[in-house]
Amino acid sequence: MALISVEQALARVLEHAAPLPAENVPLVEADGRVLATELKALRTQPPADVSAMDGYAVRADDVADAPVQLKIIGEVAAGRPFTTPVGPGEAARIFTGGVVPDGADAVVVQEVTRRDGDRVTIHKSTAKGRHIRRQGLDFRQGDTAFVAGHRLRPRDLALAASMNHPHLPVHRRPKMALFATGDELVPPGCEAGPGQIVYSNGFALAALARKEGAEVIDLGLVPDRLTETIAAVRKARERGADILVTTGGASVGEYDLVQKAFAAEGMDLSFWKIAMRPGRPLMHGRLGAMHVLGLPGNPVSSYVCAFLFLVPLIRRMSGRRDLTAPTESAVLGADLPQNDERADYLRATVTKGTDGTVATALPIQDSSMMAVLSKADCLIVREPYAPPARTGSICRIVKLER
Repeated sequence: MALISVEQALARVLEHAAPLPAENVPLVEADGRVLATELKALRTQPPADVSAMDGYAVRADDVADAPVQLKIIGEVAAGRPFTTPVGPGEAARIFTGGVVPDGADAVVVQEVTRRDGDRVTIHKSTAKGRHIRRQGLDFRQGDTAFVAGHRLRPRDLALAASMNHPHLPVHRRPKMALFATGDELVPPGCEAGPGQIVYSNGFALAALARKEGAEVIDLGLVPDRLTETIAAVRKARERGADILVTTGGASVGEYDLVQKAFAAEGMDLSFWKIAMRPGRPLMHGRLGAMHVLGLPGNPVSSYVCAFLFLVPLIRRMSGRRDLTAPTESAVLGADLPQNDERADYLRATVTKGTDGTVATALPIQDSSMMAVLSKADCLIVREPYAPPARTGSICRIVKLER
């Protein structure tokens, strides 16, 4: 199968992906989720004219020629309305959030008053409507707060709650199953024997997926045996995974069995191998409704492919519209050689210079080096056959997650 471009590969990954069905979740579980339908207010806020300050509810005409003395006829606290109308020459003591009594059309702040028993002297006039929050100032019943596709932020939850929504209709989180293949892999904390390495890929991939809102089903390590690899694929389907991610075993060696396992299960292969570095042996297909991504075993290749392809897939299935990280312009901090036929994603650091953002490729770009990946702030994106680039020239970068 011929190599395809990064852009073609991403288009194929997303081609048959769609937002998952809606579910109603409690407000406390809705942060970061995407609304499946528009959200309308179920009530009016404020539900009545209320005071914005502590002071006295008065008739503005009565205090136009302040100082003036008024008779206090009652008290209004938040949640305790006062039902007697305020007449000429009268005032009601009122506190923030209290419902403005009938007859009153202004609130005088307490700092410009002096009380003496049931009388209050108003020392400064107040305009009609002053310090009153009118009914419906914030929103009215039936107002649309958010349209379908809006990703909820913490402050949105406060608005939804004030609109009297205890639950919100959001797209279901994607379920992502994950396993790694390789007889050489041992879990962290084990003493690696001859020829063995400590497994690391899955921890980054699971954390990245969870950060994007996916539920992760960790199927662990699978030995290099076809029957066990097939069994792991079947387990992912049995667990209801929307996405299956594998690491390792996607190349062409005798022990690279992932593609054979997928084929045995009837996977509709979309592509295998793309024109990018790192990450050439990336594989994508579908097993029924389950999307499959076979990532390379090298940890840097695995992570970069997940960042460029898995994240957009999770976001699409979650209902999000911001599928990919934006590309930004930067100034090269070091020379780069001519590129070959594959798009290159160079791990780089970012600093601030006099001409703006400076991106400097780290000196060693080997796809096995996790320390280099951990130091990187961004990926410098180089097109296939890009000519040599000099220090100070403009480049394109994609910032990695913080």
